[in-house]
Amino acid sequence: MTNHYSVAIVGAGPTGLVLANLLGKAGVRTLLVETNPATVGEPRAVSIDDESLRVMQEIGLLDTVRSEIVSGYGSEYFGPDGSLFLKVKPQAEPYGHPRRNAFRQPILEAQLRDGVRRFDHVETRFECKAEGFVELGDGVRLDLRYVNGGADSVTADFLIGCDGSWSPTREAMGYTLAGDSLAERWLIIDLEESPSESPETIVYCDPKRPGIMLPGPRRTRRYEFKLMPGETDATMLADDKVAHLLETHDGVPGARIIRKTVYHFHARIADHWGRGRVWLAGDAAHLMPPFAGQGMNGGIRDAANLGWKLAAIVSGKLGPRLLESYERERRGHVADMIRLALRMGAIFGPRTALHGLAIRASFRALGIWPAARTWFAEMKYKPAPRFDGGFLLESQLTRRGIVGRMLPQPTLGAQYGGAKLDSVLGDGFALIGVDLDPGTVEMISVGHDWDGLIARRVSLASTDAPDLAEHAGKLLLVRPDRYVMARFAPDEAAQIRPSLEALLTRTWEGTGAVPAITQPAEAAPKAEPALTAG
Repeated sequence: MTNHYSVAIVGAGPTGLVLANLLGKAGVRTLLVETNPATVGEPRAVSIDDESLRVMQEIGLLDTVRSEIVSGYGSEYFGPDGSLFLKVKPQAEPYGHPRRNAFRQPILEAQLRDGVRRFDHVETRFECKAEGFVELGDGVRLDLRYVNGGADSVTADFLIGCDGSWSPTREAMGYTLAGDSLAERWLIIDLEESPSESPETIVYCDPKRPGIMLPGPRRTRRYEFKLMPGETDATMLADDKVAHLLETHDGVPGARIIRKTVYHFHARIADHWGRGRVWLAGDAAHLMPPFAGQGMNGGIRDAANLGWKLAAIVSGKLGPRLLESYERERRGHVADMIRLALRMGAIFGPRTALHGLAIRASFRALGIWPAARTWFAEMKYKPAPRFDGGFLLESQLTRRGIVGRMLPQPTLGAQYGGAKLDSVLGDGFALIGVDLDPGTVEMISVGHDWDGLIARRVSLASTDAPDLAEHAGKLLLVRPDRYVMARFAPDEAAQIRPSLEALLTRTWEGTGAVPAITQPAEAAPKAEPALTAG
């Protein structure tokens, strides 16, 4: 075992495991430490989305993960009288995968841990507690204690705290979680040997007892029921109460209860996500109500954002100040997802019978309008993965523009053997020409340093990528995490070179490695809207 690593990760939940796989694939010497003896054995998160599956594709575990999920499920919303008033069933796959998928967290974590074993340069230490860290000028010292009583210290260039909602890393940095812990509580019941007649999530929008049923792989099923005023945890967890709830909500006789607990939900974001060489990710940085199924997916997005940046810094391609773009890029989208979850929670659990009646009437009325019906069915209400600033040409950001957004991932035609776009783009930065001659794409220069960073140049026909048809004749500079950072015509390349070079230089400013250049002061980040359901 070595005592120095490029990156140390504290916490082997989904966020830490995905980050370890990303760094492993990039060749980064990594240490992953976890207090528990193994990955989780109980079901927690149950929904994995298309963006997360795209990350599984990136780390080479897509087929493994998809073998144990229920792909492309929808949701059906029922009123107290049992009538269906809303159905969500997305068919489109803009990022190359089904938008909603049911999974089991113990299975996924085991798959991710097996994935880490592919890399000799990634070391895992379970039953190992991170007791504290000291920030050094050029890295971090991490103090470790083992369950057998042993102790030692290691150093790392960077430390990433993926250590959960009670994050000791966050506490040691003096950061706090801002936002709300919701007053409502929900009973969670996980079942095995409980097949469902419907592959869809069933939402019981009854103000007397809001509830949700989510079918899963391997004949598993989850129920969630809201506790009403005056009900105690003990009352709801009693065997007879649980049996009654299952019996009255299409429970399968003989199903085995493997877990029942009462959850308090949170809508909170850390006031800061890190500094210098120590950063937070996943639940350590933000907590989401579960109604949109985005808590774990948010952590995977964090890992995807951090992974390529850490790899670029460790390899010397970009400077360490690149990490300052992490929170700038991720915070706004996290806030959007929390607001979505709160709005969905208001539909799941209307405050009163009258409120519920108004919600159902509104959806039925909108359902008459085909465009509105499609908007809901295709989940177009879900905030798109996009940035309002960060490591991209901010001057090109527009509300409907592609810069700052995740690149669509079509399945390409015969020219590329029916491959998904990401497999053609490979790893690293890519330059895509839409309806441009391949020779033109190869010859375009966006500056000497950038030309060295671009790993792949691809010419796409808009017939292969209809979502990119509006960019015909343009070039898209795409980051390793598949976000578009610049869009320009061939004859505009010289015009944007200074701005792109300035982005690179800024990642080194203050480190002494690259001479700093004077840049206009960046605009202050936008004020965060209140995290409310309204």
